Amino acid sequence: MTEPGPTELGRFLRARREGVRPADVGLPPATASRRTPGLRREELATLAGVSIDYYTRLERGRETRPSPGVVEALARALLLDADEREFLRSLAAQAARRTPQPPAPPSRSVRGTVRLLLETVRPNPAYVLSRTYDMLAANPGGGRLHAGLAEWPARQRNTIRYTFLHPAARELFPDWEQKARGCVAQLRAVAGSDPDAPDLAALVGELVVKSPDFGRLWGRYEVRRAGDGEKVFRHPAVGTMTLSHEMLDLNRTGGQRLVVYMAPPGTPDHDAMVLLDHADTPALVRAD
Repeated sequence: MTEPGPTELGRFLRARREGVRPADVGLPPATASRRTPGLRREELATLAGVSIDYYTRLERGRETRPSPGVVEALARALLLDADEREFLRSLAAQAARRTPQPPAPPSRSVRGTVRLLLETVRPNPAYVLSRTYDMLAANPGGGRLHAGLAEWPARQRNTIRYTFLHPAARELFPDWEQKARGCVAQLRAVAGSDPDAPDLAALVGELVVKSPDFGRLWGRYEVRRAGDGEKVFRHPAVGTMTLSHEMLDLNRTGGQRLVVYMAPPGTPDHDAMVLLDHADTPALVRAD
């Protein structure tokens, strides 16, 4: 009988194990003769209070039903943050399912009230994203924010695809590497709740094939939930601007989120934002 291969749970455990330095958990620092990056399996098993045989079976996909206590112990031993802990719990739940339920296809329809809200917040750039970061609708500034994205066919307009495959992305984002890492970590968080979803699998498969950078970062198993923050854009139409943003979940829409960018009135960043709203470049207003 052919043994099962590693599960996503096992791959995540191995990736995070290799990313923890012995000194981080109070063990003697690694020496030049140490061939294993990060922690050894036996070290992690000891820290988590499980047998080395049990942990090895988990990592290799031969054990797929860890108890909640074991999951929490592994999370502590791996020094996981809140997002990574939630991701680990989701993977453990997925691995324990005997018969995966086929996921319902997510809706791409944007409610009329949400489209009205996009117009109401102008000149603030704003757009609606699907759970896999397809841009489903935008006001003029939101459609222009990712320079050149509006020229792509509607079904291709995805902010993560843009980051890795659009020729303008590395100029638009001054710290492209940090932006790219964040994109991949956020997509990993989506994979934790629904790793077999066709829309997710199609996007990841495309990017792994077309972008070596995406493949490199995807294999690191970093996890981060999308949220608010600040972004710098080096925009070809209005120059450099630093904008704060909020990401708001939309009810009853299968993972859709509203993203709104802001800058304090009277600042150069706000002036650039207003110019972007009226810029003489293509604007993605309706994407479906």
